[in-house]
Amino acid sequence: MKIALTYNLKKLDSSKPADYFSEFDSEETVNAIASAIRNKGHSVELVDAGSSLLLSYFKKTSVDLVFNIAEGKSGKFRESEIPAMLEYLKIPYTGSNTFSLALALNKAFTKRLLNAENIPTPAFQIFKTGKEELDSGLRFPLIAKPNCEGSAKGIASKNVVNGKAELIKVIGELKDSYSQDILVEEFIDGRELTVGILENGKIKVLPILEIDFSGCAQSGEYFYSWRMKEFQGDEKQGLLPKFHCPAPLDKETEERVKEAAIKTHRAVGCFDISRTDIRLDKNNIPYVLEINPLPGLNPNESNFPLMAYAAGMKYDDLIEAILLSAAERKGLN
Repeated sequence: MKIALTYNLKKLDSSKPADYFSEFDSEETVNAIASAIRNKGHSVELVDAGSSLLLSYFKKTSVDLVFNIAEGKSGKFRESEIPAMLEYLKIPYTGSNTFSLALALNKAFTKRLLNAENIPTPAFQIFKTGKEELDSGLRFPLIAKPNCEGSAKGIASKNVVNGKAELIKVIGELKDSYSQDILVEEFIDGRELTVGILENGKIKVLPILEIDFSGCAQSGEYFYSWRMKEFQGDEKQGLLPKFHCPAPLDKETEERVKEAAIKTHRAVGCFDISRTDIRLDKNNIPYVLEINPLPGLNPNESNFPLMAYAAGMKYDDLIEAILLSAAERKGLN
């Protein structure tokens, strides 16, 4: 097959906020995916999704399938930009459709759907102005997050608060920085898990990954904040989480976690691949925080490949599995 790989590339730009390009991919990731596609006998062309010539390229160039990892430029529906264009041009692509990508990027919309499907998720409230009265049913500690960001943008340890005045201050700071609704939800003080789902004819749940922050005390970070995600492995900052895959869970808890991830994947309408972030409370109840239909695929740093490796897959096999799932859905096999 002739494959086009669409991506947004990380850049160094001191004029932008530190987390501005966090959702975008590195050259290492783009090159690794391209190499895997070639190794499996396909041809591949790299297509920068930020190029002004993008639409022209796809109008002039015939490809069998697009391997899409592009996050889009801006806006609360940005992850749907490339799929929407491809659907208009009737070009098949990997991953979820425009609706699912837009839904998953909106944390509050996703949580409303989870509630409707009886999938546990932390109780929450949306602040549009920052002046709303706090829901009396919410229990501290609470955590505040930008509602439509990925890669933990805008999330820091200081966002976990134990009082109303502190909460209002954090909400104001987030609104000033991100100019969007702010999600406030109950902070689940427990184990952090992430669950990868890979479709290739049928849904396959990869081994559950636990991220252990017990060794990160000196950093002041104790969950997946932006700084933890961006600089994990940095010894000087004390950002040294440990990864346990498969996560050491009893069988009953493992099945509950997997069930929550499968139900979330299906409820949001994901295709081919997704990663669901979960926290276990003290009673081992899995609370879904969010789902990512475009999980990172860096072969050395991203969580999804790590889970695939634990399942006995090689990186090239993972990339081909995503391709083949999309090809089968589109009738290209």
